[in-house]
Amino acid sequence: MTNIAMIPARMGSQRLKQKNLLPLRGVPLLAHVVRKCLNAGVFDEVWVNSESDVFGEIAVKEGARFHKRPDELANNVATSEQFVAEFLDKHPCTRLFQVHSIAPLMTMDEVKRFTQEMIEGDYDVMLSVVDEPLEAFCRGEPVNFTLAEKTNSQDLPPVRRVTWSITGWRAATYLEATRAGQCATYAGKVGLSPVNRLAGHVIKTAEDLALAEALYPLVHGEAEPAAAAV
Repeated sequence: MTNIAMIPARMGSQRLKQKNLLPLRGVPLLAHVVRKCLNAGVFDEVWVNSESDVFGEIAVKEGARFHKRPDELANNVATSEQFVAEFLDKHPCTRLFQVHSIAPLMTMDEVKRFTQEMIEGDYDVMLSVVDEPLEAFCRGEPVNFTLAEKTNSQDLPPVRRVTWSITGWRAATYLEATRAGQCATYAGKVGLSPVNRLAGHVIKTAEDLALAEALYPLVHGEAEPAAAAV
């Protein structure tokens, strides 16, 4: 049984240029997540998946491994399903956990709990979600409430927003769906694992990064992110 953490990092991010290299508390975003995965102690291997050797150098320096994906799987047209399948073809495992660098406020304990929950629940897919117990609309229609009456928010079924901060897949199920031309991301038995709102905060803009910088001490303490032992 092998559980692998895979950290995707692409140089050509659109909204926030080269965001995986941007510093948070003086450390590149990519290094934060590598250290978190290594220190969690729940993964047999930790890999950075990128087309860029720059990210490979950071991965190796931090004690992780580097998978260089083909350039055609790093452009704006390539999908996550394609680069995940390409990685799994090269690195057989039981489960693959995709951990995003752009969710730096997710704690190591949440990574551990998520991983354990997927294994114990025997899921094919595990999605990280933030539960929002508030009235929500989609395309102008109420999702979790009715316009016929006012209900207390605390009594509503929460909307479960997928964050992608961390995602888990059973490798065999994923590849089987891929080879059958089906959607692999949601193939099989799906589990939803709630994380707190800060863990669900993902960095897509400069404002998101500034917010993460301000909130980091509240989540992780004042100390700088600890490097993993190599």
